[in-house]
Amino acid sequence: MSADSGLQRENVRIEREGPVARVVMTRAAAAHALSRAMVADLGAAFERLAASNPAAIILTAEGDKAFCAGADLKERKGFTLGETRGFLDQLAALFDTIAASPRPVIAALNGVAFGGGLELALACDLRLAADHVQLGLPEVRLGIIPGGGGTQRLARVVGLGAAKELVLTGRRIDARRALAIGLVSSVVPATDLPGAAMTMALEVAEGGPLAVAQAKRALDAGFDRPLAEGLEIERAAYEVVLESADRNEGLAAFAEKRKPVWSGR
Repeated sequence: MSADSGLQRENVRIEREGPVARVVMTRAAAAHALSRAMVADLGAAFERLAASNPAAIILTAEGDKAFCAGADLKERKGFTLGETRGFLDQLAALFDTIAASPRPVIAALNGVAFGGGLELALACDLRLAADHVQLGLPEVRLGIIPGGGGTQRLARVVGLGAAKELVLTGRRIDARRALAIGLVSSVVPATDLPGAAMTMALEVAEGGPLAVAQAKRALDAGFDRPLAEGLEIERAAYEVVLESADRNEGLAAFAEKRKPVWSGR
């Protein structure tokens, strides 16, 4: 895997390996806390990746102690109410950008993810965790609530009952509990996490990029709609791929017993 010096910022590094991009948070001394600069650097990284168009994106962090410990409370302590509202807007814009990425984003949770750090992971499409990881939304214990989408995205991932348990108690859970409630899709030893995330990303990359993007769109847009509306969304997404060059290539490759060569069109 190689780093591109043009994609290096103070708090974030982007690496590429074939069709997969890896966004690595590098603020380990601060447990990769979400300062304004960190949020800006993550936003710039995902904006850059939208132009370079990888097949899949892995989001992770350096070290094995923290994926992201949440908002930078030392910085935030000095915020006015107006600055706090502005930061929440900045945070929401980042999470919405990640969630709306046409390329699937896989969070490789190498360490703790609390508060905004868990909300960051929830904005991703898939989550893998190292076996020592702890997760939680402790905001009520600080007299606030999750303000970066946690009350909404968590419930959509794990269901309302489990979401209420975590949000209303501020409880921390371990990786096994996270797996049991569907918050993460697999738990592996910490040393195996990078490889497991790359394996999943390469599995995604085997699909036609147009098909993957439209499947993600159908899933996201149709999830909380009535079934009839969801089926309409699915059909509209299918129409996009129906007349595509990738569909023709996929059928030809299957008939010729070879790997398809995708064009994304």
